[in-house]
Amino acid sequence: MRVRRAPVISACLALVGLAVGIPSAAADRGPQTYTFAVIGDIPYGPAQIARFPKVVDQINADKPVRLVTHLGDIKDGSSVCSDEYFAQVKTQFDRFADPLVYTVGDNEWTDCHRANNGSYNPLERLAKVRQVFFPQPGRTLGQHPAKVETQAAQGIPEDVRFTRDDVAFAALHIVGSNNSMAPWTGKTAPTPEQAAEVLNRTSAVMQSIHDTFAQARDEHNKAVVLLTQADMFDPTVTNPAFADYYAFQPIVQEIAREAANFRGPVYLFNGDSHVYNSDKPLAASSPWTKFYGVTTPAENLSRITVDGSTGDNDYLRVTIDSHNPAVLTWARVPFTS
Repeated sequence: MRVRRAPVISACLALVGLAVGIPSAAADRGPQTYTFAVIGDIPYGPAQIARFPKVVDQINADKPVRLVTHLGDIKDGSSVCSDEYFAQVKTQFDRFADPLVYTVGDNEWTDCHRANNGSYNPLERLAKVRQVFFPQPGRTLGQHPAKVETQAAQGIPEDVRFTRDDVAFAALHIVGSNNSMAPWTGKTAPTPEQAAEVLNRTSAVMQSIHDTFAQARDEHNKAVVLLTQADMFDPTVTNPAFADYYAFQPIVQEIAREAANFRGPVYLFNGDSHVYNSDKPLAASSPWTKFYGVTTPAENLSRITVDGSTGDNDYLRVTIDSHNPAVLTWARVPFTS
């Protein structure tokens, strides 16, 4: 196991009490420009479920796109988390012509304890999500799966890392509902099993963040891209309570520390709050730095939230250009159906 730096160990142990390592990812370099699509919080409700095949068709027809990323929440928060529904979405994921990287959301497992979700045990649903959507750890979904580095050896196949066109990517399983620490129905506090899952997953996420940046520095990558479901910096919450966000703190501190020590731009794409937004949540002037106890602001980190839920009217077309100092540029592409 790789020995982590002392500050990282301290931050992780404060929440999780363990550390997990994964092997380095092999670089997969492409041409000077590389385009990928980003969607999230889709499909929500019957109308979007019916429309989703056309969404897949439209992205498939977008010729510059060579990779698709889904930021989680494959259903709304008040519908049943059934095996049948998972299979229905997986069928559509398999129709993507390009490799699909799927970052798990809270609606498909964390919140499934709710009565209108089917009163499931969320941990059982998480196991089902992994079974259905990650049948071949180390490979993406889609018609032409691509190889990725995965934490399957730690039981977390959904955390993956890869490199495209001198940009290091990490898909990280970080979800809303306080990263799954919100009490389940009928409980006033997380159950021991619930807390243990969060601790293990958080440790793995932090290790993946560290390894992604370490590899990016070693290989002189131009930028780093992090993909998550959770919006850890929701701008629509005017007076956030730390009790609703504390499980994100060690992750945010790790992101800030690693980003600040990286010479290029860092991009965090997330869903969860459903409204397109672009900002710098870990800049020195941001209130989130004090909120999370960040002592090393990351001025080079940009966060982009994708449209979702009832406002899911477009996808992001993101282009990597190594000749551009920003490295990444993007545009919102309206759905045509």
